[in-house]
Amino acid sequence: MHPETRAYNRSRRPEEQDICDLLACEIDRLLPEAENKIWHAHPVWFLDGNPVVGYNMLKDSVRLLFWSGQSFATPGLSDQGSFKAAEIRYTMIEQVNTRELRRWLAEARDVQWDYKNIVRRKGRLERLR
Repeated sequence: MHPETRAYNRSRRPEEQDICDLLACEIDRLLPEAENKIWHAHPVWFLDGNPVVGYNMLKDSVRLLFWSGQSFATPGLSDQGSFKAAEIRYTMIEQVNTRELRRWLAEARDVQWDYKNIVRRKGRLERLR
C-alpha cells in the first residue's frame, strides 16, 4: 500500500479504517500496474494517467468510486454525477463483497473513459477501451 494511502486510512475511525484497508489491499492486488496516489485529498488509482478507482469518506460511509463504472456490465453500482462514474457505499466491512469487487476491478481495467483529457476536450468524454 502506498504510504500516503496508508496514512489516509490510519486517519479514519477504526471501522472506516478496516474498510479502507480492505479496499486498498484488494485494489493493489488486482490492479498491480496502477499508480496509487492521493488526488484531491483521497486515494485514487490510475492506469496510464487515467483515474479508474478511488475511495473517500462521506459523513456516514466510505464511498468506492469507479470513474467509468456506469459502463460496467457487473451490477451493484449506483450512478454518480453527470459523467460515467458509479459508486457503492459501505458502512461496515461485512458489506464489502470481494467477489463483486474483483469483477468491478477487472472491468475498471477493461472499460475506460478518458478522464485524463476531459479538460482539454472541454468536458467531452471519449471511450478509451
